Amino acid sequence: MKRSNYITRDGWDALERELKYLWKEERPRITQSVSEAAALGDRSENAEYIYGKRRLREIDRRVRYLDKRLEVLEIVNYSPQQEGKVFFGAWVEVENDEGETLRCRIVGSDEIDTKKNYITIDSPMARALIGKEIDDEVTVNTPSGVKEWYINTIQYKPFEE
Repeated sequence: MKRSNYITRDGWDALERELKYLWKEERPRITQSVSEAAALGDRSENAEYIYGKRRLREIDRRVRYLDKRLEVLEIVNYSPQQEGKVFFGAWVEVENDEGETLRCRIVGSDEIDTKKNYITIDSPMARALIGKEIDDEVTVNTPSGVKEWYINTIQYKPFEE
């Protein structure tokens, strides 16, 4: 399944911070430690040198990925016209017939965070919620079967804990 190229402003800022940190801080620090390890002589058994080179390859791979990804991502900003309906970036609380509630935020695939209940716009739940309003019933096709949810709350700022 092709993933969407949407991202929230917060998500974009986080990826940009990671890219800057890797390029301006982490990579120069690791490069310096590899240079120091190389100066010690035999590189074949020098764990610090071997680890440092591996870490540099990981950093370079991530930097290339972030560079390419940031070029194609499209920031979706909040608009007051969204109020009352579920759109990208919304925090939504849903409830099922058993009284279970679920709070989630609809974000781009680069922002998924299960600890924060961030779900991708490409997920079955998000696709079912998009365009719906409070008190609407949504049917979600999940791997474990069809689930019915009712929308309790829609907001465009984080839930108060």
